[in-house]
Amino acid sequence: MTIEQAMKTAIEYEIRIRDIYLEAVAAVDGEAGKRIFETLAKDEQHHIDYLEHKLVQFQKTGAIEPGKLESAIPDRKTIDQETGKVESLTAKDFLGIKQSMLSRALEVEIETSEFYQKMVNELPAKARPLFERFLEIENNHIKVVQFELDYVSKTALKHEIKHAGKSTVSDGIKFFLFAKRL
Repeated sequence: MTIEQAMKTAIEYEIRIRDIYLEAVAAVDGEAGKRIFETLAKDEQHHIDYLEHKLVQFQKTGAIEPGKLESAIPDRKTIDQETGKVESLTAKDFLGIKQSMLSRALEVEIETSEFYQKMVNELPAKARPLFERFLEIENNHIKVVQFELDYVSKTALKHEIKHAGKSTVSDGIKFFLFAKRL
């Protein structure tokens, strides 16, 4: 694959995952869920804009000029540190998030990350920094989406048990609500 083809393919991946997040915004009921998916969709749109700019630059000059690519999603270390600090939320805050949307998003994030890893491994050295940064960001997205999916799964179980008249699930379910801080 050429660098130009890789950049165009990366744009396609980013559009695909952005669209999943936009669908999720429309599908969820809760404000917190909407905020999370809106943040992820905006981050993906930022990736699209950045890649399109770099593609035009590459087509004109044949070079990939270094540029800083920011992400609204914290780095993996911050996600890991903050996860344990966040207070529990009530189950009703997140019952509106659709587990299928998170599963779909996770699947596409993983696929996108695998594409970026392949580009890092196969493209010429001058293209690697661009794709390495995207790989890092997508891996952070995977971590956040997986955490949200795990949370929703535990909350759904807690909700089912509670409504069955049992109280065997701990109230100590932790959830990292990164979007709440934005």
